[in-house]
Parts: sequence; structure tokens; C-alpha cells
Amino acid sequence: MKYVREEIAAIEGYVPGEQPQGGKYIKLNTNENPYPCSPAVTRAIVQAAEAGLAKYPDPLATAFRRRAGEVLGVDPEWILCGNGSDDILTIATRTFVSPGELVRFPYPSYILYKTLAEIQGAQAEMIPFQADWSLNESFVAPADRLKLVYLPNPNSPTGTVLPRAAILDIANALPCPLLVDEAYADFAEWNCVDLVRENEKIIVSRTLSKSYALAGLRFGFAIAQPQMIEQLRKVKDSYNCDALSIAAATAAVDDQTWLAENRAKVIATRRRLIDGMRDLGFHAVESQANFVWNVHESLPLRPIYEKLKAEKILVRYMDYAGWGDGLRISVGTDEQNEACLAMLQRMV
Repeated sequence: MKYVREEIAAIEGYVPGEQPQGGKYIKLNTNENPYPCSPAVTRAIVQAAEAGLAKYPDPLATAFRRRAGEVLGVDPEWILCGNGSDDILTIATRTFVSPGELVRFPYPSYILYKTLAEIQGAQAEMIPFQADWSLNESFVAPADRLKLVYLPNPNSPTGTVLPRAAILDIANALPCPLLVDEAYADFAEWNCVDLVRENEKIIVSRTLSKSYALAGLRFGFAIAQPQMIEQLRKVKDSYNCDALSIAAATAAVDDQTWLAENRAKVIATRRRLIDGMRDLGFHAVESQANFVWNVHESLPLRPIYEKLKAEKILVRYMDYAGWGDGLRISVGTDEQNEACLAMLQRMV
């Protein structure tokens, strides 16, 4: 189309996981939390609505930044809020990368990184993971025009993590910011928040979609040193978080008891899902997220995905060129995952 930028016309665009609008599905394809959010969130939304929505929201989501800062042990000035962590990724790309410059990230990983680079008119460089899901020295190799590196940790689709020391080494070696995408970090044994103090190039992004069961709310945030946050603020939309989402997110992060209980349930079910898939002959990767990546040496996986879908069970089939395919299965309730395992048993 003649009116569209060449960069936009040339790209395929990001394709989200299936979101069925009708029928009753067991939905294990987009890594949503299977449990209701904290009751405090619902109360906060009602109170915010009753207080009125005629005025603009706080552009910096100060209430959230204060409470999140207390929970995470950082000053509020180290936090920037966004309309989901995808907004944070967009802000970072726009802040650091000019057209024609380079964005680097591992492969396979979150497919939105490539789309964001292409929208910006930048070049996307994908560095393949090694067989053990580590990264070799090419990930930090010098490159002309390298302006931003994305590192999902835990990674999607695998749920694997790099050691803390390795991440700090990567940041120290790079000539540009390193954005550690921690969308699933609340389900992992550790995170990188404290590494932000070690190197000003480290930015950590988080979302409330997964661990706080608020995918429908759209709220995320970044943690970085204040001089980084100051520059990122210039790029964000004027009011990128609405009044209801700010109130809800603040109530959610305030309820750490709910988070701890939910985390324990998800991790316990994750263990049963991994063991169940292995019992069926799949290679299920040991995960630090709320999903499990499954491959099989002999079975074709796309027909299995299609048969599950026909039975109203949605999982994510993903096929990576040069790497292979697999089934990414979200951790649902015990009942949901058991239903999926039972259906798979009939198929294999």
C-alpha cells in the first residue's frame, strides 16, 4: 500500500496466541495465570471507578511506584510504568535505537523483539542458544551500530534461565543497554533486580500479567537507574497507564501473601506437568516459568496440537527455523493440566 512506510509493509507483524471468542476451552496456550487475582484488586478497581474517571490519571503512576519500590527494595525514581511490559519493550526500542541500527536477542525467544526492531527500521540480530540453552561469546561480540540487547530470563518458549553471574558479565561486556525481560521471574528461583545497581546498562522489565493474574489489565514496569528512567520517560505516551490499572496494580503488588500462595500453587503444578509429559515420552525442559516446553524425538507435533484443539484444549505449537518445533503448554490448574495429559495419553 503506497501510504505505508516501507518498513511496515515489509514485515509480517506480531501474531499473538489464539484467544477464542466463543466456546469453552481449556486454555493453555498464552501463559495466563489460571487463578483469580487478589480480591484486593477488584476492590481497588471499584473504588477508583467510584472516585470518578473524568480526570487524567497520574502520568507516572506514583502510588504504584512507591509500593513496588518498597516490595523490591528500590527507590520509586528507579521505576517506570507501562501499559504491559510490551509497552516497556517498545519504549526502550524507541529510546535507544535509530533506524538502521542493530538490536540483538537470543533465538528462539520472544518473537515480539524482532517485530519491534523492524517497526523502528532497525536490524534484528538473532544469536542462537546453544544446546544447553546457554549463550556463547558471540552474544556479546562487538558489532557496528549495536544499540540494544534483549535477554528474556526466564526465556520463552523454554522457561530456562541464565546464571546471575553470566548476566552481569554480559552487561559488562556490551557497549549498549541490556534489557532483561523478566515477565516470568516471579516463578523463578531468583531474579536480576539487584543487578540493576551493579551496572547502569541493565534494565529489568516486569509484568503483572502472569504472576499477579492480571493479563487483562495491561500493566508492566521497568527497573533501572534513575538516569536511564529519566530518558525512558521522555518516550512513553503521556498517560500510558489508566486510573483503573494503576489502582489495581498497586493493590496487586501490595498483596504479597496472595502472590506467595499463587506462586507455590503454580510451581507445584508445573512439577506435575513436567513429570507427566516425561512419562508420555516427551522431552520436557526443566522450567523456571509458568509453562513447559516439550519436544519429541519421533512424533510429529503439529497434528497433536491440532487434535488437542479439536478437543477444546489449546496449547501453543511453535516451529523455529533451524531449531525445530515443540509444544509450549501453560501451567493451568491441576484439573486443566491433568485433562491435557489424559488427552495426550490417548494420542501417543
